[in-house]
Parts: sequence; structure tokens; C-alpha cells
Amino acid sequence: SQPQLGDLTASHVTPTSIQLEWTVPEGTFDSFTVQYKDAQGQPQVVPVDGESRTVTVSDLVPSRRYKFNLYGMWKRKRLGPISTDAVTGECGQGHCPIPSLLWFWTPQDEEEPPSQPHLGDLTASHVTPNSIQLDWTVPEGTFDSFTVQYKDAQGQPQVVPVDGESRTVTVSDLVPSRRYKFNLYGLWGRKRLGPISTDAITGAEHGDLCCVLSTAAPAPPEEEPPSPSHLGELTVSDVTPDSVQLEWSVPEGTFDSFVVQYRDAQDQPQVVPVDGESNTVTVS
Repeated sequence: SQPQLGDLTASHVTPTSIQLEWTVPEGTFDSFTVQYKDAQGQPQVVPVDGESRTVTVSDLVPSRRYKFNLYGMWKRKRLGPISTDAVTGECGQGHCPIPSLLWFWTPQDEEEPPSQPHLGDLTASHVTPNSIQLDWTVPEGTFDSFTVQYKDAQGQPQVVPVDGESRTVTVSDLVPSRRYKFNLYGLWGRKRLGPISTDAITGAEHGDLCCVLSTAAPAPPEEEPPSPSHLGELTVSDVTPDSVQLEWSVPEGTFDSFVVQYRDAQDQPQVVPVDGESNTVTVS
């Protein structure tokens, strides 16, 4: 039966962190997420595994009220939230915590602190009905980590954390044929730089044929948005013992590209990319 969330409480409050605890009176969850807004009003998400009943939210600002919402994930459903408010502690007698990364420099130092890094371009690729891969560049410097922010189909803000070495991430659990706007921020020391942004549309399911429409950036306001394209019929022809030729029609509009998805003899998912000019492909 569907699990139930109980109460969410705050404890062990410091000037820069708050520990949250919750109960699950019935059933079990696959995972949890804690959502709140930081001092700049930006939504943040803290993922928690399904076995845990406590998490410490850090990097907060002293003497500030925060509202925390906790959701439980169960079989791809998000249940909740349960909520609580808490105020971080005050800094007393100059004993405020030191920021996690602080550069000290004197004329005797041989090395100066590194210059501020820069974000390059954010692009979308490998689009499916339920996921979009994002790639980005860092033309100068290094970041400690990245965060990708977007809104899900219910309009709820989501945050995907990414380590500082990565230049790609796949955002999953998306809805087919929906436009998403992704913002990527780089975290450097205690600064958040960016964002760089891109829009992309998840694929539209049509049998085993999936159309892909993606844009690197929103169209300029003065341009008319293109009319939606439509897929027609998908047919099979020229069957051999180890290959099948697929053909499809596009009765209206154009597509940037297509992808054919299927499962092989070992039941492993396979994807065949096809350029937007083609209307046929041989799967071998």
C-alpha cells in the first residue's frame, strides 16, 4: 500500500546549518527530497536515500528563517510535502563559522589565488521522450561543482547537482513532447556563477519512432514560432534475417532529427539516430 509521511521537525540548529528529522508511520519510500530557497531566493534540492530519516542542510545564512518541504518518492510518484520552518542561529561574540573556502594572500605568497572561472555554452543532445542530455564548456578556470535547475511538468523547481569535473549530465524522468528550460550554475568557493541556459523539447512518442526537437536558445521575440511538426505512419519493409528497413512519413513541418528505439536480442535498449532529412533507416 502507499506509504505515508509523518512529521518533519528541525533540530541541532547552528548559524549555518539545520538538521531535519522526519517520521514514516506507514510503508517505505524509495527516496526523499528536501526543497527550500537559499538566501538569494533560488530553489535548492537536497536528495536523501529512502533509508534515512534525517539530513543536515548546510551553507545557510545566520539569523534567517527557512521553510523546508520534504517529499517522499515512491514508484515514480512524489508524495507530500510535509513542511517545517526554522531560523538559523546568530553569530555570537565574533564566533561566526569561517566560509568553507577562503583564500589568504600576502605579498610573500608565491602563488596568488586563482582567477574566477567562466562558463561557456550549454547545449542539449541525446533527447528521448523522458530524458535530455546536457553538455557545457568551461573555457577558463575550474569549478567546485555545478547545479542544473529546471521546472518539472508540475511546475515544481528541480535541482540536479553535478561534480566539478563533469561537463555533461542526463536529466531524466521528463514528460514527452514538453519544452524545458535548463539553467546551469557553476559553484566556485562560496560564489554561484551563471547561469547559462538552453531550451529543449523532449521527444514525442509514436510507436517505436521518436521525433526530437531541440533548440540551443529561445527564439528571438520578433520571430514567429514555427508551427508544430507532425509524424505520420511508420512502416516496415525489406526484412532480412538480420535487418529491418523502417520508413516513415512527415505530413506537416520538419524535424531536426529522429531517433529509433528498440530492444535487442539480449533485451538491451538500443538507439539509432537519424538526421532530419531522412525518412528511412535500416536497423541491422
